[in-house]
Amino acid sequence: MSESQTLAGKRIVVTRPAEQANKLAGLIEARGGAAVRFPVLAIFDVADPGPLLAAAQDIARYDYAIFVSPNAAEKALGAITAQRAWPERVVAAAMGETSARAIARFGVSRIVTPLGGRFDSEALLERPEFADAAIRGKRVALFRGDAGRELLGETLEARGAQVTRIPCYRRGRPEVDALPLRRLLAQGRVDAVTVTSSEGLRNLLAMVGAADAQALKAVPLFVAHQRIAGEARALGFAETVVTAPGDAGLLAGLEAHFGGKE
Repeated sequence: MSESQTLAGKRIVVTRPAEQANKLAGLIEARGGAAVRFPVLAIFDVADPGPLLAAAQDIARYDYAIFVSPNAAEKALGAITAQRAWPERVVAAAMGETSARAIARFGVSRIVTPLGGRFDSEALLERPEFADAAIRGKRVALFRGDAGRELLGETLEARGAQVTRIPCYRRGRPEVDALPLRRLLAQGRVDAVTVTSSEGLRNLLAMVGAADAQALKAVPLFVAHQRIAGEARALGFAETVVTAPGDAGLLAGLEAHFGGKE
């Protein structure tokens, strides 16, 4: 097998939101695989844009602006830069390289990301800038979805920071025809499924439905975080593979699993 065909003949489900699926799907297809696009999350504008618009006007008063995802960066910075240039004194923080690239596209130059190769709230909180003595008294704008983990905001507050939570998008279950995927599952023609959030995993099960849930759970599941893997095991997935973060990490995990170059 050539290096460029490491996923030849493999049918792999990509569950990223529709607007974010093309990169991973393209990587799979470039290596001979068949990417089945099945978005399990949809990104919508918030019902009340007031807090985001207010934060856009007042962004210069913050010391740090944390963006919990690429969606948060796109939505928040779109609103901010429509009103004003990004203030140089404000340090942006991203959970990972994908979010950092999204932030940089808006002309933001001071961006910090987690250290040590992990990309989650826990890793970001280990940065020296967010240690107790360093963050005490600092103003932090936390750009996020309308729901999600509270660990980041609560920990920073416990360390003495003044945290403003700013919802800038909401997640929902998309309207997608699940019948083609259900047929593939029933025929045993799905080789792997990739999932990038616990919420997405739950949506996937709901969208496939109880009749095909067991077939889905028998397919190897590739996830980019131990937290998602734990939920998958609790839900009864037979084989869960934890990969490195991001599309590159998922691709490497798929290639290693199917005998490609690690």
